[in-house]
Amino acid sequence: MNHLNSIILEGNVTRKPEVRQFDNGTSVCKIGIAVDRSYRNQDGSFSNEVSFFNVDLFGKYAQQYAEKISIGRGIRIIGRIKQERWTTADGKNNSRVTVVAEHIYLKPIIKKDTDSTDDTIDVDTTTVSSDTQELADLAEAQQAVVF
Repeated sequence: MNHLNSIILEGNVTRKPEVRQFDNGTSVCKIGIAVDRSYRNQDGSFSNEVSFFNVDLFGKYAQQYAEKISIGRGIRIIGRIKQERWTTADGKNNSRVTVVAEHIYLKPIIKKDTDSTDDTIDVDTTTVSSDTQELADLAEAQQAVVF
């Protein structure tokens, strides 16, 4: 029985997407995002904390997102957490937690037309998501991939 492993993150892209293709043909797009949280301290003042996450997107959307995602772009990720473990040559145990994206929604980019005298706004509302069968196929492909 699978246990619940689900996460929703909303933040901003912190680095340029990296796309790699494995020998079996599976592509992966790796991005970083920053998620802010504001809270009130005991003394009544506000503080801000920022958490950084590494996100992997597998399959045919990897290349498509690499072309659409830019540093600073607002993004919402729905996915699952994956822990990778390995031992170095000197016997030291290491681990890393990443988020495997199952759905990604890009927040709109609002651009003012600088060549025009009016305040025309161009909105890019690109959203790409995948269906259940494709997610199952990607999960199978990912299990075959060794990092």
